[in-house]
Amino acid sequence: MKKIKYKEIKEILKKNSLEVESNISDEEIFLSLKSISNSSENDLSFFSNIRYLNVLKKIKAKACLIEEKFINYLPDNCYPIIVIDPYLALAFVSNLFNSEVLKSNGIISTNTSIDSNCKIHKNVQINPFTMILNDTEIKDGVYIGSNSSIGPNVIINKDVVVHDNVSISNAIIMENCIIKSGARIGGTGFGFEMKTKQKISHSGNVLIGKNSSIGSNTTIDRAVFDSTSIGEFSNIDNLVQIAHNVNIGNFAVIAAQVGIAGSTKIGNYVKIGGQVGISGHLVIGDNVTIAGKSGVTKNITNNAIIAGFPAKDIKLWKKEIIRNSLRK
Repeated sequence: MKKIKYKEIKEILKKNSLEVESNISDEEIFLSLKSISNSSENDLSFFSNIRYLNVLKKIKAKACLIEEKFINYLPDNCYPIIVIDPYLALAFVSNLFNSEVLKSNGIISTNTSIDSNCKIHKNVQINPFTMILNDTEIKDGVYIGSNSSIGPNVIINKDVVVHDNVSISNAIIMENCIIKSGARIGGTGFGFEMKTKQKISHSGNVLIGKNSSIGSNTTIDRAVFDSTSIGEFSNIDNLVQIAHNVNIGNFAVIAAQVGIAGSTKIGNYVKIGGQVGISGHLVIGDNVTIAGKSGVTKNITNNAIIAGFPAKDIKLWKKEIIRNSLRK
């Protein structure tokens, strides 16, 4: 069990430019991070959703990350830790309590197969029954789990975590990325000439920007010629299909079971809900939000919020839903 002092919480928040205010002693200890409904006297909690205001009044935690305007709702047993954005503060503080962070121990298992035409840098951990194939470079601090296949033609940059049962080929993974179990990156895409069904050879690769996360059993196909790319600080959920030549910008959030067809270009700060289908050769702008289960068949301009099939402005979609329900 981790014991986290308040001074550690304060330090990590200030390190990330979050101002924090509280009367708690720096030496005060927290044993865990819990929700407001399940916390107890040695826990830290947080409050960020007004719909749980009645639950907040009964909180049993020792302290709570909270906005100043809500502190009067806290009972006497719970100290306020005042921050402007409690949910963002939670994101940073949660890392202090995480006992499952994977970091390289610098040990390469004797049950690992490494091709002679590879370069392994310092402090790399490779677990049993993993194969490192030709023309692969693995840089400092990388962790690779068991039963994975890395290569050929792969560069994995510093401090990347690759979980078990992952396949990566023809790819460049930038620093601090997380590749979760079962992901398949860099395989040949779904490309052929339609009449004869003649297969089109793929010679491109996949590029994943720094600090991005790729979910379990997600597939990202290599490009035909250039790169299928995922931008920096992007989060791709489980069971997502990203086809060849797709380009996704920075800070993307893509939920589970999304399918993106080939050669579609997606901008920065895009949010895509679960089970969305996106046709190929489209251009989707920056700051676009696509509601779950939508079918996108046309280009989308910047800042749009769309829903439905075929996807359209969400206000129009809601009006159609109301109109159709009244007809019944």
